[in-house]
Amino acid sequence: MSSAASNPATPVTVPSVRAAKVRNGADPLVMVTAYDAPGARIASEAGVDLILVGDSLAMVVLGYDDTLQVTIDDMAHHTAAVARAKPHALVVGDLPWLSYHVSPEDTVRNAATLIRAGAEAVKLEGGTKRIPMIEALVDAEIPVMGHLGLTPQSVHAMGGFKVQAKSSDAAMQLVADAKALAHAGCFAIVLEGVPSEVAAMVTEAVNVPTIGIGAGTDCDGQVLVYHDVLGIEDRMAPKFVRRYADVKGVSVAAIAAYAADVRTRSFPGPAESYHLAADVAETLGLYGSAG
Repeated sequence: MSSAASNPATPVTVPSVRAAKVRNGADPLVMVTAYDAPGARIASEAGVDLILVGDSLAMVVLGYDDTLQVTIDDMAHHTAAVARAKPHALVVGDLPWLSYHVSPEDTVRNAATLIRAGAEAVKLEGGTKRIPMIEALVDAEIPVMGHLGLTPQSVHAMGGFKVQAKSSDAAMQLVADAKALAHAGCFAIVLEGVPSEVAAMVTEAVNVPTIGIGAGTDCDGQVLVYHDVLGIEDRMAPKFVRRYADVKGVSVAAIAAYAADVRTRSFPGPAESYHLAADVAETLGLYGSAG
């Protein structure tokens, strides 16, 4: 079995990701979100294949209730921070709401902003109606990752963050959308919030890898939000999240211990303080009166 990041010294590329179908002998792809340089360094050192600078930034970092509030400038700012960490993982920048909905020309301009910021590919949400935008991006030599199923930028149209493709008609439409995205040139497709059986159908139907989040075990890879994996974010607990640490709990305890030390004047101590040389201190009269 081979992984897109099998050699941590070799950067992951779009072609290596495109080839990573499990049925062809590849290891499952591992993608995680990151929004800054420290997060990117941690993810890269952990050996992930892809880092998504996701528009989930709006909710987990900037405190909004949905992903609709971030702009292309916000995304470029955080993409640049991730890219400056020089991760071995492939950096994918999320195109935010309304950055690819108006015209193919706008889409290319906005995607170019993320590429110039350091992304090596972009991601957008939606099915066949996004084909003109995807084709324009591919024509501009900008690699594109698709995103189907529960598409957070459509939260109002969907009536909330709800599992999609639960009927036979909706499932078949999802398969058709995935085939169309792959044919248009997407090198991978995120499947979010769909039944496992439907994700398996899509994965079998397309020749590019699928990356699941809340889409069961049969996708060619998985993605989770950095803050969910580490237990930093605990306000929401989606069914599909597995937490691998309690960083929030550890952090709260550490800051509380620091606060207690400050209030009892046990921090800083001699080890954390700087001191003058004895002769300088004496000259300044710090060891007694000058008489």
